[in-house]
Amino acid sequence: MTASLDRRTLLAAGAASLAVPAFAQKAAAPAWPTKTVRILVGFPGGSTPDLVARTIAEPLSKALSQPVIVENKPGAAGNIAADQVAKASDDHTLGVMINGNMTIAKLLNPATPYDPLKDLAPISLVGTAPLLLTAGTGVPFTNAQDFFAAARTAGNKWSYGSPGVGTVGHIGMELLKTKAGIDPVHVPYPGNPQVINAMIAGQIQLALLPPGLAAQQVRAGKLKAVGVTSSGRSSLVPEYPSLDEQGVTRGFQLEIWTAVAAPASLPKAVVAKLSALISEIARTPEVRQKLFAQGWQVAGTSSEGLANRIKQDTALLGDVIRTRGIKAE
Repeated sequence: MTASLDRRTLLAAGAASLAVPAFAQKAAAPAWPTKTVRILVGFPGGSTPDLVARTIAEPLSKALSQPVIVENKPGAAGNIAADQVAKASDDHTLGVMINGNMTIAKLLNPATPYDPLKDLAPISLVGTAPLLLTAGTGVPFTNAQDFFAAARTAGNKWSYGSPGVGTVGHIGMELLKTKAGIDPVHVPYPGNPQVINAMIAGQIQLALLPPGLAAQQVRAGKLKAVGVTSSGRSSLVPEYPSLDEQGVTRGFQLEIWTAVAAPASLPKAVVAKLSALISEIARTPEVRQKLFAQGWQVAGTSSEGLANRIKQDTALLGDVIRTRGIKAE
């Protein structure tokens, strides 16, 4: 009897000893967040990334029961803010970034102080959008076939604008040049508004622009639309056919996107928590409507989904950078 009791006691004690470490681990796991969460944006207030950040900040604050504030740190095409996110060590700093900050920054400029593939943790791809190939009204054409025939004839007498060296508007056009056999000269501008003004004034002939921005000018009769850079029509501007469906650039697809990232040092459990929350927030009807109005097709992916997109775009755009010899100024 005593032996049996002793055996049961030992078994119970053994089970308890196995349970203690797991319980202790759970109890020791720090609650997150424990203070205000910062979202850094590498562009000025009112810019597209800024609007996205402010759209998700309020519902994220409610979900986390902590303040979430947006701080603008403009400069170097968003890379200044991206570098600050990469180097943040407080576990409470995030960033809303564009394609280039999370993919090709280091390829464009080896002196970039962070490596997007090593120093940033993908959280969620929030929104995507194709670009709209747009031309000035002085360019005569009735469809994409006519436009590209005229562009091939013009050669380097035509020029195209972008919001700067290394932007998707620049690299995407260099890719389009190889796909479509055209050769317009690149003219960089401070931003897309200046690109649009230059096209309206007849100083340049074409540009790849965010659809919401370009469509306003096309509908007003100030610019002409050639086609969107998606495989089919985009829900953002369904009235314009894609270049692919018009048969001029088979397989040519290009998107701009915005996403949430964190320092690579952020604990994986926190990354998983944020990824689930932000992807869910992005897909709610209210936030979806706001993002759509800002010109985004809502993605709301997992961290793994964003990581895959980063890998794909780094390969695609990186190949263009290498073959065309593009370097950041």
